[in-house]
Amino acid sequence: MHRRSLLATATAAAMGAPLARPASAQAARAKTLRFMPQAALSVLDPIFNPTTIVTTHGYCVFDTLYGADSALRPQPQMAQGHEVSPDGLTWTIRLRDGLMFHDGEPVRAKDCVASIRRWAVRDAFGQVLMGAVAEIVATDDRTITFRLRRPFPALLDALAKPAASPCFMMPERTANTPADRPITDMTGSGPWKFVPGEFNQGSQAVYVKNERYIPRSEPANAATGGKVVNFDRLELVWIPDGGTAVAALRTGEIDWIEYPLPDLVPVLQRDRAITTQVYDPNGFLGFLRFNALHPPFNDVKVRRAIRDVLVQSDFMTPVALPGDWRECHAVFPCGLPGVIEFPPAPRGEAAMELARAALRDAGYRGEPIVHVNPTDFAAVTMQGRVTADLMRRLGVNIQLVESDWATTIARRANKNPPAQGGWNLHNTNFPAAGIANPALSPIIRMHGERAWFGWPTDAGVEEQVQAWINAPSAEAQAAAMQRLQLLAWDAVPFAPTGLFRLRTAFRSDLSGVLQGPNRFVWNLKRG
Repeated sequence: MHRRSLLATATAAAMGAPLARPASAQAARAKTLRFMPQAALSVLDPIFNPTTIVTTHGYCVFDTLYGADSALRPQPQMAQGHEVSPDGLTWTIRLRDGLMFHDGEPVRAKDCVASIRRWAVRDAFGQVLMGAVAEIVATDDRTITFRLRRPFPALLDALAKPAASPCFMMPERTANTPADRPITDMTGSGPWKFVPGEFNQGSQAVYVKNERYIPRSEPANAATGGKVVNFDRLELVWIPDGGTAVAALRTGEIDWIEYPLPDLVPVLQRDRAITTQVYDPNGFLGFLRFNALHPPFNDVKVRRAIRDVLVQSDFMTPVALPGDWRECHAVFPCGLPGVIEFPPAPRGEAAMELARAALRDAGYRGEPIVHVNPTDFAAVTMQGRVTADLMRRLGVNIQLVESDWATTIARRANKNPPAQGGWNLHNTNFPAAGIANPALSPIIRMHGERAWFGWPTDAGVEEQVQAWINAPSAEAQAAAMQRLQLLAWDAVPFAPTGLFRLRTAFRSDLSGVLQGPNRFVWNLKRG
C-alpha cells in the first residue's frame, strides 16, 4: 500500500470519540503534559549529542546564563546582568538570586565556569570564543569573569546560542566530566526535573515540575523570559508511526506533536480540536553531508558534481507543505542578511553524465557507498531516500543503512572507513537560527578532524571564518562573509537540499506554545 494511503487509513481510524476515562484519570491528565518529540530520546547529554531532541531535553533539565529571544538577541536568563570594561577585554557576569540545582545546592559561579569550559570543547561557537579567552574565573560565588586576549563582541551571542548545543549550566562535578564522555547525572537547575526511574530509552522520558525554580519576571519569549511551568508532570512519548501519533493527538491521548507528517497536516487543520502553527518562522536548512575522509567524497570535484544534480523540489516535496519550502542554493539559510544565493546548475541528463564522469575520474569503480539514514525522523528519512534514489540513477552502488535516530547518529560519529563501521553520506537538517553566521554554524567549518561529522578540510574557508570573527569593523566583516561564501560554495562542505518550515500540532485547549528553533516546554496552560 502507498505511504499516503497508509497514513490516511490511520488517520481515519482516529475519527471516533475518545474512550471514557474515570474521574481520577481525567484529573491526572489535567496535571500532565504529554508531548511527542520529533525523534526518540536515547541520549541524555545535550553537550555530547547536540541533536534537536537532546537539546529539547536539555532545556527541560538545565538552564543557560543567557538565552536568545525570537529575534535571536541575547537576553539575561540565569544572569542578573553583565559589565564590560572600556577596552572590551573584561566581561563580568553576575548570577541572579535564588538559583538552585535540583538537589538543593545553590548554583555557584564555579559551576558555570566548568560548564562553559566543557561546552566550549565540543561546540563550534564555543571553540571560537575560547580562542579569544585568556581565562574564565569565578571571582566569588555569584560572579563569573572573562578575561580576553582580544575584544570579542559576540560573547553573549555565544552563551545564548539557541540550538545545536546551547551552553547549559551544570554542577561543577558533572561539568568536570571529559567532553568526549557523555554525562549520566541529570541534576540541573532548569524548570523540570528528570525522573531516571521512568526513562525508557527510545520510548519515554518523564519529568516533574521543579518546585525550586524561580522564573524570571519577563514574559516568555523563545528561550528567554519567565519559564513558568503549569503542569506537575511532563512525558515525552515516542510513537514511531506517524498515523498512529496523529490518531493519539486527535483522541487526546497526547497533547502535542512536535511536527506531524506533512501529509497529515491538512487533516489536522480541519479538526477544530487541534491547532497547528509554524514551528519556527526561520525554518530549517536541509542538506546532504559528505564524509570527506574517505573516497569518493574526499574529492571536491565529486562533491560539486553531486551538489549540482540535486533537484531540491525532490527533497522538499515529501517534507513540507506547498508554500512552506523554497529552493536555497547557499551555504547559509536563504533570506538572512548578507546571504549569497548561487544560481542552480543546469539540470537534465547532461548534468547527470557530468556527475558520473566526476565519479569515474575520482577512481570510483562500483565500491559500496554507505548512506546512513534514520527511519524515525520524517524530515530526514524522506530526504535520505531521495538521495539513495539519485545515487542509483548515477550508477552508484548505494547501501542505504536505515536504523533508528540514535543508531544513525552513533554511526555518523564513526570516522572509520565505511566497510569498518563508518559511512559516506548522510542527510539531515539544521534550524536556520543555529547556522545563521560563521561563528554559529558547525557545518560551514572545514578544519578537518575537528570539524562537524564529515570532517572536511579547506584552509581558505577556515581563514575567512576567522576573518569574519576577528573583523575590526562591520565593513570588514561583510567582506569576509562574502569571501567565505564564495570559497565554501566551491569547497562544498555540504550540498543544500532546500529551506523549509515545519508545522507543529497540539490540542486546542493547550495555550502558550512558543515558536523557535527548539520546542520550549514551558509557558503552557490547559484550558
